[in-house]
Amino acid sequence: MGRSADAIALVWWWMLGISVVVLTGVLVLWLLAMRSRRDHTPQQAQRAARWWLIGGGVLLPGAAILALMFFGAPAGTHQLPLARSAGEGPQALEVRVTGNRFWWEMHYTEAGVRLRNELRLPVGRAVDVHVTSADVIHSFWIPRLAGKLDALPGRVQVLRLHPEQAGRFLGQCAEYCGVEHPFMKFEVYAMEPQAFDEWLAQRRGAAMQEPAR
Repeated sequence: MGRSADAIALVWWWMLGISVVVLTGVLVLWLLAMRSRRDHTPQQAQRAARWWLIGGGVLLPGAAILALMFFGAPAGTHQLPLARSAGEGPQALEVRVTGNRFWWEMHYTEAGVRLRNELRLPVGRAVDVHVTSADVIHSFWIPRLAGKLDALPGRVQVLRLHPEQAGRFLGQCAEYCGVEHPFMKFEVYAMEPQAFDEWLAQRRGAAMQEPAR
């Protein structure tokens, strides 16, 4: 998993929990209202309707939106390529990713390494992925590591990945881009730092390769 994916998952669980609480409260109030035998005057009914409108139409949605902003906004910062602070660790690795119909090109700019439908990342180090497209709109997405980022023709957007454990993950295009869109997938390998450095040294200057099997 990655830091961004963990933060997004936490927000999702909070949203699910709060929605269950709200739904339960609404159902309880509905049952109580259905069982109530009290007769109300028109003035009392109008006053009660006003309070329901204010509470259910303004206060409750307002509180939900504020809570979502409070928990959701910080989660998005994990995907931003923020400046490196002193003592934070090595500088972020730069990888340029280009979406094509219907495959992905990964370019490690400093090492001159190019891969096709394969991305290798060092564990414990930030990786800034510069995403663009050579044709139509695609969407770069590795669910276990971070959220989605659109790949737009003529524009470069940056997504920060920070894998925290070694493993193999699946990435895919999350934006319909043509008839072969379902097959536009790529493999992601998070490697221990030493293993990644050795692999990068071996691949330095080599031609683009197909994903390892």
